[in-house]
Amino acid sequence: MIGKIFKWAAALILIGFIGLFIWGYAPDIPLADLKKDYANKESEFVKLANGMTVHLRDEGPADAPAIILLHGSNASLHTWDKWTAQLQGQYRIIRFDQAGHGLTGPHPKDCYTTDCYVEAVDQIAANRGLNQFTLGGNSMGGGISYAYARAHPEKLTGLILVDPSGAPQKKKANLPIGFRIAQMPGISWLTRIITPRSIIETSLKQSVSNQAIVTPANVDLYWKMLRRTGNRRATALRFAEYRGRKQDAPLKASPIPTLVMWGKEDKLIDVSAAPWFTQQFGKSQTKIYKGIGHLPMEEIAEVSATDVRNWMAAR
Repeated sequence: MIGKIFKWAAALILIGFIGLFIWGYAPDIPLADLKKDYANKESEFVKLANGMTVHLRDEGPADAPAIILLHGSNASLHTWDKWTAQLQGQYRIIRFDQAGHGLTGPHPKDCYTTDCYVEAVDQIAANRGLNQFTLGGNSMGGGISYAYARAHPEKLTGLILVDPSGAPQKKKANLPIGFRIAQMPGISWLTRIITPRSIIETSLKQSVSNQAIVTPANVDLYWKMLRRTGNRRATALRFAEYRGRKQDAPLKASPIPTLVMWGKEDKLIDVSAAPWFTQQFGKSQTKIYKGIGHLPMEEIAEVSATDVRNWMAAR
């Protein structure tokens, strides 16, 4: 009797795995195929000293004040498309796919620590011939921007933090389903081959309040970039690194001019974290956007870009 139960259980598990495979199997996409859809005439593939070949775009007047923009977790440089369109007439906008993301792909040494991300920013700045610049970032990119301000304050003329990570959380995050799965040690390996498009769409819907940006093209962008060869493995390694990360002590009265921007309806990183950042920078301004979620630069591109332009001009 017990033998039959085990056989039935094994059969059900096998059927479940087959069903899961049929439902969500999504193969890797070679870089050459992704370039056809997501690289353009502004795209450069730059070799850095750390061994990475980075997908980068450098747009706007070469002699204008430079702004380097860092995307968030599982995003790409495309998250800044609308800001670039709004700001490149007055500013030099530099953005790139970070390690484990977009067309850049995995770090050659599998290094997904904050220090390695900060190092990449510094090497990009050197590659572009920049000694001083404004640095901005959203979510993970905001956390890296903050870490860069800690490591290289003398190089920053300004800091733009858009719903940044890194602050102690007073309110538990309501993570999108895709992020929750990626953080599960026991099954995260499955995400390297099982990545249904519907999960990506649901995660994007849960991240934003302005659902107008959840277009088929935008969902495809997130889904396909994640499937760039090596990116899903990199994502699992990066989330594993997050779990062991320690909280840094706050900065003390940094003189870097800082603009903190936050969607009031952000479910990933609650707006209550904003003061933790503003209190560390003596020259800070804060913009809170009602009815907006985790991606103000996409959800209200014109409004948020205008706020950046006004802040830059006032300085």
